Amino acid sequence: MEIRAGKNALGLLEFTSIAKGIEATDFMLKASDVELLMSRSICSGKYMILVRGDVAACYSSIQAGEKVAPECVADSTVIPNLHEQIFPAISQATPVNNVEALGIIEGFNVATLIEAADASVKSAEVKLLEIRIAMALGGKAFAVLTGSVAAVKAAVETGKDILGQKGLLTNYAVIPSPNKELIKELLEGRML
Repeated sequence: MEIRAGKNALGLLEFTSIAKGIEATDFMLKASDVELLMSRSICSGKYMILVRGDVAACYSSIQAGEKVAPECVADSTVIPNLHEQIFPAISQATPVNNVEALGIIEGFNVATLIEAADASVKSAEVKLLEIRIAMALGGKAFAVLTGSVAAVKAAVETGKDILGQKGLLTNYAVIPSPNKELIKELLEGRML
């Protein structure tokens, strides 16, 4: 994924209606200069839209989407100043050359999981491998990161604290020396 200077905010809008979510996506993209990261149905019969842009563009886009069907809005947020690793991780486009220790942070809420992953990569020398969002996860999300055992432990601790403070932590794990078959399966053949 191309890194876009100054476009480090993420807008998230979740609808209880799939039809209105699709309609809102069109309104959001026409309302401001944002890049569409995701527009799809998710578990529990909801619809999620993620856009990327500068903070003002993301707010404008979200507001336009919310006006389509305010009665169907389940969640909305704009997260500013995200670490550059967040966007390729959401798109599962992070190149994977080497996996050391693995850290996994799992949460009940997509927006808070993204905030936790952002804080994790800002807190320690780790590489964020991916963020899986709400598809076949019962609406949950999780992040996978790698680095030295100490760095992964520190990053996971940071992420789990953010989720825990909001009562949205599902679970977490640190695997010091993951089996190669596990890595291959988990990252779905993305190793280079």
